[in-house]
Amino acid sequence: MADDGVVLALDLGTSSVRALVTDDRGRALPGIEARRPTRLRVDDSGRAELDPGEMTDAVIDCIDELHAAGHLDAVERVATSCLWHAVMGLDEAGDPVTPLFTWADARASVLVPELRERADTGALHQRTGSHLHALYWTAKIPWLIHERGTRPARFAGLAEHLTARLLDDGSTSLSMASGTGLLDLAACDWDAAALEIAGVEPGQLPPIAGSDWRGKLTADLGRRWPALAGAVWTAPLGDGAAANLGAGCHSPERAAVTIGTSAAIRVVGGAPDAPLDRRLWRYRVDAERVVTGLALSGGGNLFAWARDTLALPDDLEKALEAVRPGANGVMALPYHAGARPPLDLPGGSGVVAGLSLASSPVEVLAGLLESVCFGLAEGDDALRAGLGQTPEVVATGGALLASGWWQRTLAAVLGRPLALLEARELSAEGAAVSALGIDAQPARVGTVESDEERVTAARAARERQAGLAGRLGWTTAGR
Repeated sequence: MADDGVVLALDLGTSSVRALVTDDRGRALPGIEARRPTRLRVDDSGRAELDPGEMTDAVIDCIDELHAAGHLDAVERVATSCLWHAVMGLDEAGDPVTPLFTWADARASVLVPELRERADTGALHQRTGSHLHALYWTAKIPWLIHERGTRPARFAGLAEHLTARLLDDGSTSLSMASGTGLLDLAACDWDAAALEIAGVEPGQLPPIAGSDWRGKLTADLGRRWPALAGAVWTAPLGDGAAANLGAGCHSPERAAVTIGTSAAIRVVGGAPDAPLDRRLWRYRVDAERVVTGLALSGGGNLFAWARDTLALPDDLEKALEAVRPGANGVMALPYHAGARPPLDLPGGSGVVAGLSLASSPVEVLAGLLESVCFGLAEGDDALRAGLGQTPEVVATGGALLASGWWQRTLAAVLGRPLALLEARELSAEGAAVSALGIDAQPARVGTVESDEERVTAARAARERQAGLAGRLGWTTAGR
């Protein structure tokens, strides 16, 4: 599929739905984009829901906008990047009977201790790449059934709901299935033990599409968008996998670090059944590749919280430059928005420690930003041990690129240079290059080095923060 042709790339995220057109190298064409915001419903109970009907309507609106402007005339393929982990209940006709429960919905955590008593959690993590955690369908489905008091006929994610509506095909890709926590990564089939924990049968889940899956618009939508009537739809990718491909990190030689609202470090490559460190997750990119990584709930959202809460100076970057690694003793645990697996911390678990009467708002911010770097370094340690090599670090994300101090701190904590990419639509572009069968070659905007003095100071600060986490029992060791 590496012949010439442009791609309509859809990106279904938690905060917005986007549709853009890429060239034959998977690069977004300037000015050709439609975007609709989403409405994430959250409250203090741990709720984090989206309306699946609103989400699919937003996709249709975006395609309508691009079609009306004549931007789809040369499109040959349609590629999709979609948020991982979200689930909804469906009736027999395939219509939603529940909201879409996103990864951030933590209400299923009340069932996790009981579910773990019935599972070999280590073996489950090794086979599925996922922990028994409120993030995944293994916990969300039994919680959903318990809350409703009735059992939906079937369950699906957002990508499957979209393709069922637009293509009359509700099957799931390997990539999307792997984000449920129910897929045996090596067998590429639903895992029997995981299904038993979730309390579902294979027939209640979307059928898993083969590696040669291709979709086509329904006849009605082909008439609505004649430019897309003959376009081939390729299998949806989970957003994290797509972001790695868009960043050009498609092999173990490069690790992608992204810091936007949240933060993650990921590597594509390795075997689906290779030993997996407990700190890491592993999902499928496609039938040939897996992506392994660590994600944090804290990232740019911590920067935003500090900016809104603390009396920070106008010239913040200049003020940060006066703060050396270790934030003058201020330490933080970045769990304001809770923790990703394997930790079970709910939202509201953020910690700032080491304060004195001389501590400044800038030092508090520095401690928060450092804490994100320490979390990413933990993922980097685990990835390097599993790979048996040290990959180059390619870093991007709007929050990271906005702060040179944060970039230099991350380089010091990781102990090696960062290659910086401009903040682009990496997930959409990654889906596009996958559809084209090529590798992305994104332009780099610079390299961040770190001197040995900063590396040594950052190492000592990380050890102090690890001691704080250990005293609270908030560590991944032995979990």
